[in-house]
Amino acid sequence: MADNSSEERTRPHVVVVGGGFGGLNVVRNLRKADVDITLIDRHAYNTFNPLLYQVATASLNPGDVTWFLRAVRAKQDNVIFLKGTVTSMDHEQRLVHLDGGLELQYDYLVIACGVTANFFGIPGAAEHSLPLYKRSQALAVRDRMFAYLENAAVNGQDEDLRLVVVGGGATGVETAGALAELRNNDLPVAYPEIDPSRVHITLVEMQDFVLGPFAPKLRDYAKRSLDKRGVDLRLGTSVKEVRADGVLVQRKDQEPEFLKSGIVVWASGITAHDVVKNWNVPQGRGQRIEMDEHLRVHGLKNVFAIGDVSINPDDPLPQLAQPAMQGGKHVAKFIKADLAGETVKPFKYFDKGTMATIGKASAVAEIRFMPKMKGFLAWLIWVGLHIFMLLGNRNRFATLTNLGAKYLLWGSHNVIIGETPPIEAKDPHVLERAKVSPRGRRR
Repeated sequence: MADNSSEERTRPHVVVVGGGFGGLNVVRNLRKADVDITLIDRHAYNTFNPLLYQVATASLNPGDVTWFLRAVRAKQDNVIFLKGTVTSMDHEQRLVHLDGGLELQYDYLVIACGVTANFFGIPGAAEHSLPLYKRSQALAVRDRMFAYLENAAVNGQDEDLRLVVVGGGATGVETAGALAELRNNDLPVAYPEIDPSRVHITLVEMQDFVLGPFAPKLRDYAKRSLDKRGVDLRLGTSVKEVRADGVLVQRKDQEPEFLKSGIVVWASGITAHDVVKNWNVPQGRGQRIEMDEHLRVHGLKNVFAIGDVSINPDDPLPQLAQPAMQGGKHVAKFIKADLAGETVKPFKYFDKGTMATIGKASAVAEIRFMPKMKGFLAWLIWVGLHIFMLLGNRNRFATLTNLGAKYLLWGSHNVIIGETPPIEAKDPHVLERAKVSPRGRRR
């Protein structure tokens, strides 16, 4: 009798494209499955996008909201990580092609690659605005903001300074609120050369309200909270063009207005990455991949799409973390059942609710089975939930420490800053000693 003990048994290969909320939930829920998993991502880390604005506004380090994807092997030895960008897919041959000439064969393929900013064809938006969907983009916002302030401190304020945030969804509201608090709380002490009253935080939103998915009373509360923090709200206003020195906006039935600005943060809409067009998958609204009630890509066997990049035309889901996480669990359950020759019920999304924060002690929350909340309690829940959802105890501890330093030590003014370029004086001159009041305001 032949001895086949040395022959290696080939297990089904599950390829997961994207190490975000959805992709990691697929991987982790297949931990005990009799499969081999390859997790692919163009970055070596997972990014906790809901807190990226805190990096952009100098409250968190980028390492607080990023998690080393290879660390997934600490509790799971049936997965390997591969850093790369998927360039194309051949579903007849069941091949995934990556940059650098690499390719992988799959038995099951899960597309969970996330999305990118949607500029809606607005002239100059892609070239001159700063989105907030990647670690590098958050750092770009932060570093450009402090370069902007350092330049004003050296060269004076011959004109007002303005930072524009485009989009009144959760990211836009949270970013505008954090920028306003930075100006109101830290600027008078850290930059006595700058007059805070001449630094404007402008939020531009096409709708007549902010936080569209929320109940009207919570939208109104968010608007009042932004007003209280001195945010210049431009509601019912659309962006017509983004230029290197500002944005051209237009309110309904009014003439266009140019807002001169040193920074334009883009938080308005998302779409699939352009490369998805080369993946031979059906795409629908927002270039999202169309899938069925089991999250399988239409027309393809054993190919799934989950999270923001996917859409069921008959039952579209919100582009939030929870649908991606629940979708990942369902796909893992489907794969395990399929390997066992069994079936599972169609995916059903359980809406746990949503929330957004405006600033210190101010947030709104719609949580299932609970009354609609606003103010301090909603803010406490928002902080606790976001820290809990972070990957890794190190990240949770670091975020808790840094947010605690920000909100509990309100008067420390010790923001997290990076590199800023050298400042050149517009007109060389002798600096006079600033006359500063005890509270740090220039006299």
